Amino acid sequence: MKSFFAKFKFVKLRDIGHIFLFLAAFPIALIYKHKRKDLWLLCDNGKEASDNGFVLFKYLCENHPEQDAVFAVYEDSVDFNKVKATGKYVKYGSFRHWILYLTARVNISSQKGGKPNYAVCNLLEVYGILKNSRVFLQHGIIMNDLEFLHYKNSKISLFITSTAREWEFISKTFGYPEGSVKLTGIARLDNLHSFKVEKGQILIMPTWREWLGSATLDATLKTKKQAFTQSEYFRYYSDLINSQKLRTICEKYNCRVMFYLHREAQPFAGCFKSDNPYLTVCKYPEYRVDELLKSSQFLITDYSSIQMDFAYMKKPMAYFHFDVDKFFKNHYRKGYFDFEKDGFGPVFTDSDKLVDYIESMAAQKGFENTEPYSSRIEEFFNLYDTDNCKRNYEVIKDKWS
Repeated sequence: MKSFFAKFKFVKLRDIGHIFLFLAAFPIALIYKHKRKDLWLLCDNGKEASDNGFVLFKYLCENHPEQDAVFAVYEDSVDFNKVKATGKYVKYGSFRHWILYLTARVNISSQKGGKPNYAVCNLLEVYGILKNSRVFLQHGIIMNDLEFLHYKNSKISLFITSTAREWEFISKTFGYPEGSVKLTGIARLDNLHSFKVEKGQILIMPTWREWLGSATLDATLKTKKQAFTQSEYFRYYSDLINSQKLRTICEKYNCRVMFYLHREAQPFAGCFKSDNPYLTVCKYPEYRVDELLKSSQFLITDYSSIQMDFAYMKKPMAYFHFDVDKFFKNHYRKGYFDFEKDGFGPVFTDSDKLVDYIESMAAQKGFENTEPYSSRIEEFFNLYDTDNCKRNYEVIKDKWS
């Protein structure tokens, strides 16, 4: 009971209205279930339709039109027209979304928060007040121990994984009932077998740090930006993109640098300034993660799971770990993946040495992958085909047939 009230505090005033939507939708859904007995409700994060939820939805619409499937998306989403042209949709967070959520035989999302209202639904689901069947398609391939995804904190019915090591780690560590964690491959990997690379395009794509926003949650955007520009994160990446040597490399080897911040950091993209004519500070939605990953030839990241997508395409990368101890103390707990032993590229803590490596890759290898990293990629991805959506569909169908 103490834990229940601890979670209840996360239900804010803005969420209260959804409690009434839930109460109003519940009796309607009880009746509607008889009409739509095998409804699959899918979503990503509401704002976008480019992750595993939409990829699987598109697969269903094209390959299994007999399956009653609906995708939840905001009507002002940049991807709304794409969803509308693909199949049936519902406005994310609406009263109808609540009805379909309570009606659906299975709710499928790439996000743990993929539901009409995360705070209310999570409270009801974790404590068994609201019993429904949920599939977690994942947002990426998990490397770390993410406690918020442990079974006790999620009660997810079916958990999708992509590699043998990931499956084994989650099965043993996250506390899910036997048979709940499935090795099928995430849906979007199907789209990573055909892509066009822009020669010489270097992508810098760091992940977020929880502590960058925690101290300024109630501050104005101006105050948040001031705090952000004083952070170690800002200083290191600002120095990197303003490196004179990086500019020289771009000039000498005809390279272009795309600097794309995590979605949590996108409001701060304007804080980064550079006079390097070969560098672009990429802002959403003009630039999209999936498109940049496919078109880039070389990746610089830190701890982000997007490294997995890049490695899956068998392309080279390097890691920039200037705050590794702080990250694994304050953001995520380390899991099974050791960057030094398992990583798909070398690890750097110094930006000058990182830039030196970029030059060596551009000059000597033309950004071709090298050993031991090529072998690590081959060993890590034990599933490598275009049947990930097919396997996702089959395990969901089998569990709720």
